[in-house]
Amino acid sequence: MQRGLAPVGAWFKGVGSSLGHLWRRSLQLRVIVSTLTLSLIVITILGVVLTSQITDRLLDAKINAAVEEMDRARNTVQSQLQGAHDPALLQQRLADARSALSDRGGESRSGSAAGSFDSALSIVGGTPPQQIAAGPIDQIPDELRRFVQGNQVSYQFATVSDPDGLRGRALIIGSPSADNPTLETYLIFPLANEERSLALMRGTMMVGGLVLLVLLAAITALVTRQVVLPIRSAARIASRFADGRLRERMLVRGEDDMARLAEAFNEMAESLSNQITQLEEFGNLQRRFTSDVSHELRTPLTTVRMAADLIHSSSEDLDPALARSAELLVTELDRFEGLLNDLLEISRHDAGVAELQVESLDVRMCVRAAISTVRHLAKESGVEVVTDLPEEPVVAEVDPRRVERVLRNLLANAIDHSEGKPVLIRMRGDGEANAVAVVVRDQGIGLRPGEEKLVFSRFWRSDPSRMRRSGGTGLGLSISVEDANLHDGKLEAWGEPGVGASFRLTLPLVRGRKLGKSPLPLEPGARKTRGAAPEPEAETTGAEAVDEQAAATANPGTSGADGPGASAQASGSADAPDTPPSHPGDGTAGPPADDMPGTGSPTDAVLTDTGDKQP
Repeated sequence: MQRGLAPVGAWFKGVGSSLGHLWRRSLQLRVIVSTLTLSLIVITILGVVLTSQITDRLLDAKINAAVEEMDRARNTVQSQLQGAHDPALLQQRLADARSALSDRGGESRSGSAAGSFDSALSIVGGTPPQQIAAGPIDQIPDELRRFVQGNQVSYQFATVSDPDGLRGRALIIGSPSADNPTLETYLIFPLANEERSLALMRGTMMVGGLVLLVLLAAITALVTRQVVLPIRSAARIASRFADGRLRERMLVRGEDDMARLAEAFNEMAESLSNQITQLEEFGNLQRRFTSDVSHELRTPLTTVRMAADLIHSSSEDLDPALARSAELLVTELDRFEGLLNDLLEISRHDAGVAELQVESLDVRMCVRAAISTVRHLAKESGVEVVTDLPEEPVVAEVDPRRVERVLRNLLANAIDHSEGKPVLIRMRGDGEANAVAVVVRDQGIGLRPGEEKLVFSRFWRSDPSRMRRSGGTGLGLSISVEDANLHDGKLEAWGEPGVGASFRLTLPLVRGRKLGKSPLPLEPGARKTRGAAPEPEAETTGAEAVDEQAAATANPGTSGADGPGASAQASGSADAPDTPPSHPGDGTAGPPADDMPGTGSPTDAVLTDTGDKQP
């Protein structure tokens, strides 16, 4: 049964979705439906009021005519019963009186407002006293008879049956007799004519209401069309304008409000077009200036570097002050060269000429190469770098140079702001989501609310008074987010003051396919799920400790130990002797990129590798 109803339910669901989509998109449809709904409510209320008023008027006229007819009928009956006391005679007289009333009722069809009627008579007479009746006295309601027997002229609406078996509503009026207290006279007035009149009136009003609704729908559609068409034209032209066709303009017709709207829209479009053109020219000039200056500075920079290297190579023979000056000169030249490289890279991204050199490779190699280039920074800062890599290769289609540069910038930034606390780099891949994620976390000064967006701005610094240990140029994160976008991925940031910061790079495994949900959370303490199977202890001795420590800092008083090894401390410290990484390939992942001076030694940093164990 359920299987048979499933297609019907799916069809209704599809129809409802289509109608909902049409309702949300069409202003004209909403105006027409709203107008018709309000009009229908008004017409319904008006019809109910009119029907009630007309019904009351018809019934009041019927009652007044019936009262007048009762006065004449009562006199007729009393005149027929004068001098009759014997029950047989009373019965005959009642029949004659009813016959006389029936003749009067037939005549009243054409001349009386009350219309045709039937009669019922009842009297108590004879010895011993007994009730003598003529006509359908059993059709008279008991409640009405009690009022009449109480010497009151009364009427009541009731459903009666005629001798032919037809049932219908009728007005029954009863009256006592002034000459004979036991005489009861009842007149039954069928309401068939009034019901037919009301039915005709209701049908006429319904047809008129439907015709009025159709006319209102047509009028509303015509009126809204005059308003909606210019709006649709404006929306269509605005869409084209947003696509880059800056010469699109609205057609101005007449001098009404829509014409003034079109003129204002065209003026706005003209102003925006001029400003966009000016900004494009200024941007092109700025990018050209940056590129030209960067290229032109390379020649004198090369000459100065050659001279500085020559001086630095002979620093042992120089005065200590001159030797120190030569060392500072080489260091600043390295930073200057890095700045030029970053400016050139930024200019390529701005000009839209940056290209990917895509290779299908294990992303763990990029992570190891990035770690090897920041070993000397970690060593100098006394910062422990904890790695958590999957045991199996994570193959993705990426540009290794750009991915390595992004990770190197993230690690250098984390070391620079870690306040001497451990830095965690973790990587996971998800084939179903077509995503590989690398998270770099520190437990340093963190980010204030809103700074997770500003951190990717060029030359932005949270605290300008802080000294850069990594010698960065202020363009690293800006280039990193451009490199992530170039891969159709995304680079995100999270931070909390005093807790630390977290950066997550998410890239697609296969280019051209949709990027799904990231395999790793951005915020610390959100990765584990209650009831999940624990990971091997070899993968939780260091990375989990750093992660849980950050989570505990972010949520004081909450235990984060959900699996084995969760409370373990990261092995190694900043003061411990240099320790080579546990993975044999961590220090041999390739040379650094152009914008990061210095290669460093594989054992210059204190590392704890909690993943990617090989025999």
